[in-house]
Amino acid sequence: MSGHSKWNNIKRKKEATDAVKAKIFTKIGREMIVCIKEGGPDPNNNAKLRDLIAKAKSNNVPNDNIERLIKKASGDGSKANYESLTYEGYGPSGVAVIVECLTDNKNRTAGDVRHYFDKFGGNLGTTGCVSFMFTEKGIVVCENTGIDEDKAMEDCFDCGGDDLTVEDEVITMECDPSQVHAMREALTEKGYNILSAEAEMIPSTYTKLEDPDDVKRMQTLLDYLEENDDVQNVYHNWEMPEDEE
Repeated sequence: MSGHSKWNNIKRKKEATDAVKAKIFTKIGREMIVCIKEGGPDPNNNAKLRDLIAKAKSNNVPNDNIERLIKKASGDGSKANYESLTYEGYGPSGVAVIVECLTDNKNRTAGDVRHYFDKFGGNLGTTGCVSFMFTEKGIVVCENTGIDEDKAMEDCFDCGGDDLTVEDEVITMECDPSQVHAMREALTEKGYNILSAEAEMIPSTYTKLEDPDDVKRMQTLLDYLEENDDVQNVYHNWEMPEDEE
C-alpha cells in the first residue's frame, strides 16, 4: 500500500496466494475493529466503515468474513485495543519512508520496524524527518468501464475532486482528505464501482535508485514491512522500476 502505486498493489494482492489474502484481511480487520469501536457497527451511520467494507471487497474478502468481523468487533468477541503509530525513516540512498501501524504491542512493533530498517540498508528517524516531503491527499480509485475521459473529469469535479488520472483499468481521482467519504458516495450514486477510497501520503519528489544492491535492499525492506501484521500502510518516494510497480 505505497502511495502512487496503490492500485498496482491492490491488483497484485487480488492475484495473491491464500496466505497473503489472509494477511490482507488481518490488516483490514484491525482497521474495522478500531473504526467500529469509534463509530459503531452500522455502515449506514459510519462512513469510515463503509469505506473499509468497500476496501475489503476490492481485495476479494468474502461477505461472510466481513459480516463475522463486524459482529465480533461490535460485541464482546474482540478484546484487543489497537494503538495507531507512525514511524519515519530512510531506506537505501535516502529514500523517504513512512510506516503507519495499528498494534496491541508498541514495543514489539517498534522493535520489528527498527530491525527491518537496520537490516536492509536504512535507518529509522525521528517524527517529522521525512513527512514534510509528503502531502496528504484523498485518493479514490474507480474501475474504468470505458467511460469517456471528459465525462469522468466532469464527474470528478462535480463530486468534489480536483484532479484525475485515467488508466486502462482504473480511474484515480484526487480530493481533499476530508472529502474522501463524501466523494466515494457521490461517485457511487453516479454508478462508479469504487475500488479504494482513502487518504494517502503522496510524495512531492521521488528518489531513483541506480545501484542494483540498493534496489534489492529497498524492495526487501518494503516486503518485510508489508508482511508485518502490525503495519497498515507504507508510503515512500522511491521511483520504482516499471515492472516493480
